[in-house]
Formats: sequence, structure tokens, C-alpha cells
Amino acid sequence: MKEQKGLREERAAGVANLQGVDAAATSSNDELTDSSSQTGIAPERRAQPGSQWLVTSRLVFSDVVLACLIWFVASVLHGAWGRAELSEIAVVGNVSNVLVWVGLRALLGLYPGYGLDQVEELRRQTYAVGATLATISTFALVFHIGDLLSRLLLVLGFLSLLLLAPLTRHFVKRGMMRAGVWGKPVVILGAGETGARLVRALQRDWHLGYRPAAVFDSFLAPAGGVLEGVPYRGTTIEAKHWARKHHIDTAILTMPRARRKSFAKFISRAVASFRYVIVIPTDLTGITTSAVVARDLSGILGVELKHNLLNPWAQRAKRALDLLGVVVGGLLICSLLLAIAVLIKLDSPGPVFYFQQRLGSRGKHFRCWKFRTMHADADSLLTNLLESNAEVRSEWEKSQKLRKDPRVTRMGRFLRKTSLDELPQLWNVLRGEMSLVGPRPIVDAEVAKYHEVYKLYRRVRPGISGLWQVSGRSDTTYEERVAMDAYYVRNWSVWLDLTILARTVKSVISSLGAY
Repeated sequence: MKEQKGLREERAAGVANLQGVDAAATSSNDELTDSSSQTGIAPERRAQPGSQWLVTSRLVFSDVVLACLIWFVASVLHGAWGRAELSEIAVVGNVSNVLVWVGLRALLGLYPGYGLDQVEELRRQTYAVGATLATISTFALVFHIGDLLSRLLLVLGFLSLLLLAPLTRHFVKRGMMRAGVWGKPVVILGAGETGARLVRALQRDWHLGYRPAAVFDSFLAPAGGVLEGVPYRGTTIEAKHWARKHHIDTAILTMPRARRKSFAKFISRAVASFRYVIVIPTDLTGITTSAVVARDLSGILGVELKHNLLNPWAQRAKRALDLLGVVVGGLLICSLLLAIAVLIKLDSPGPVFYFQQRLGSRGKHFRCWKFRTMHADADSLLTNLLESNAEVRSEWEKSQKLRKDPRVTRMGRFLRKTSLDELPQLWNVLRGEMSLVGPRPIVDAEVAKYHEVYKLYRRVRPGISGLWQVSGRSDTTYEERVAMDAYYVRNWSVWLDLTILARTVKSVISSLGAY
């Protein structure tokens, strides 16, 4: 009975998503709908047969150009520093480096790399650079030509590849997205709320390269409606013929309320009709998705989940990354810290630094340091404001922040907008109280809002930056912030930290969601 009730609810949700739509407008719409309202990217054109070869060739071409340019600049610097001229072996070695690197990237599935999130993509790109260096080094040792290769040239080249290749790939993909070339069309088998959530996720995360082209569901009304802007084209039985007509070879199956036998039948039918079938295991919502491996247990499908934070070596790697970032970053911004301190003193009376008791790993309290961004009597100003203004009090209770905060100084507004007020937390990282990346540090009053997620929060050190900081900050709701913290703890990896750090730079420059 519960299963039937759930199926009826899923159908009702799907019908609700399809109602109130102009059928004439949607039936003539053969173009794919993108997330232009969220990403600012122009609407995409439908992928034509053979366009995937164009995507792959552009990615390969950009990688070859980047690698050749890097080795050329490295060679020029090699000569400018008074080194001996490069031998013919070194020149041939540079060409080999490019070929091996591109070949390994192809073997790791980076061309075109559809379905890879930013974390997994960064991991594979880093592995490609490391494997290329290992291959070239082994070759040099075996053939005794190590002395003929310039170690300085190799170091410069591979470090540049490590840093510039992910950045170049991002901009090339974004350019192809604007041109309507990036991405492959996919069909969604199953509607309802789960299907709508999936479509929204794929439209938002355009870098995955999955562009919803049509929705099929056997339990919904006749074709003519849309689901989150994607046309509904009929029943699942009709999906095969429609997809073949439009040269689509990938289907995503999402039917959480279907019975087990029916679901197995749907999967078998989909596998027979599509080259690639992705099954959404909605019953595993909330469980870690990092390092998931499928296991064949004597004909029974098993899914192995790893919790990276329980690996002591992973924890040591995270701490090493923190210390490296603090030492290198601290040396680079010493003058900036001094300039900010002087400007704070000139702007308003009071101390340069401000600290507040926050909750850290294992529920321990620590002093979280910041540059002072408020007037010295900020606490009394807040108390009076909350008592006299119900609207402001409601805003504060929801997010613990105020969009127009009278307590903030002129210099403070600039520091908050650019997130520079959090730089003193490098001291907290050095002391082991915080991490460069992690959940946002909270106060005792916020524990109740975290509910069961607080158990996850206690497992890690809070971070200077995190998913919340690079995902809109104050433009997100408190519930979304808690969900991001839970996702981070469940799916932590060094690659996720590196991805967030890279996105932090962009967020600081654009002042995304900061106030």
C-alpha cells in the first residue's frame, strides 16, 4: 500500500509539473533548453551528428597548443638563465612529452569527458601530468639519456601543465558552451519531483555536459507539456524511436516509486535501446558519493562506499595542504595584511582584529579571528536594532546576517565584499583549529539549526572557505548552507579541496553573494 501511495504521489507531482504550459509553444521547440538564466550563457543549439568529434578535436587542439606553448616558454627561460643550448634529444623529448600527455588524457576519458564533475576532472588531469612525468623519467633512465634532458625545463613544463591545463580546459569548455557545441543531449526516463530535480541539476551544472532533450514517462499525460523547461515527448516506450531519430545514445533512468520488477524491466528495455544508461539510485540520497565503486558479488550488484575522512593518510594530506597554503600564502600577502590593518585604524576607532568563540572539530570552542569590520559598539547596536525592527529581527533569525547592516564600517563593507576580513584565520589554520577548506564555523546558537548534520560537522575542522562560500554565500538559504556542509563532509577529498580553493579565487574577484 505504501509503495502504491508513493507511486501515485510521484505521478501527481509529475502531472503538476506539466500543467499550465502552452502546448503549441513546446511542441515546436526542438532545441534543447539550457540554464542561461542561471549561468548567463546563451541558449544552446541542438547537437548535430558528428558534433562530438568537433568537441573532442577542439579539446585536443587546445591541449596541444597549450603544451607546445608551455614548452616553448620554458625553453626560452632555460636559455635566458644562461643554461646550455637544448640538445636534439631534449627537443625530441619535449615533443614526446606532449604526445604522451595528450594520450594519457585520452585514456583517462578526458576527451570529451562528459559526466565528469569538476573534482573528478581535476583528479584525472593531475594523474595525467604525474603519469607523463613518470613515463618520461623511466624512459630516460632505461635508455641512459637523463643527462641530456634539462631538469629545469622538465620542472617548469610540468608545473605549468599542472596549473594551466585545468584553467585552459574550463575556458575552452565555456566557449563551446556559449557556441552551443559543448554537451551531449540525453533523455530523461521518469518525471515527477525526482525527474524535475535531476533536470534542474543538469541545467545548473553545465560542465557535466548532459543536456536534457526530452522527458518520457508512462504514467503522465499526453505529450505537450514541459518539465523544468524540457519537453515531455510521451511514454517510455516511445523514447527509443524518438532518441534514434534525434541521434541520442544516452538515457538517465529515474523512477524511485516504481516496483522492483517493473524497474528491472525498465532498465532492461533501456539498456537494449541506448548505448549508455545511467540509473539514479534515489534510495541512496544523503549517502556519500565519493569514491563509489560498483562490485560484482557473484552476480549481485553491490556499491562500495568509502568515507575518506576515516583514512588517516587522507587526513594527513589535508593537513599538509593547509600548512603549505598558510606558509606560502602568508609570505605572499604580508604587505597586504599590513595595509589592511592601517586602513582599519584610519577608518574607525577600535582594535584591528576581532575574535568570536566558534565551534570546531569535536565540538571544541576556539577563537576565530577576523579583521574588524564593525564599529566598536556593534553588539549594543544590534540589540537595539533587533528590538525595534521586527523585519530585521526576522532576517537575522533566518540567516544570522543582515543585508543592510548599520554596524558595518566603510572599510568593513569593502573587506566583507572581498572576503579579505577572513585572512587572519590563517593563524587559526596554522594552530590546527581551522582548515583552508571546510564547513563555515558556527556559534553555539546555530547547533539547533544543524539537527543531525551537526554530527557530521564535528568530524572536520571548519574552513576559511568552503562550498557555501563559493556557491552564492549570503544568496543561499540557511538550509542550503547546512546541506552543503553535509555534502562536503560525506564527499571530502583532496581534489574537492583543490576545486573549492580554485573557485574561491573566482568568488573573491566577483564578490559573489557577499555583503
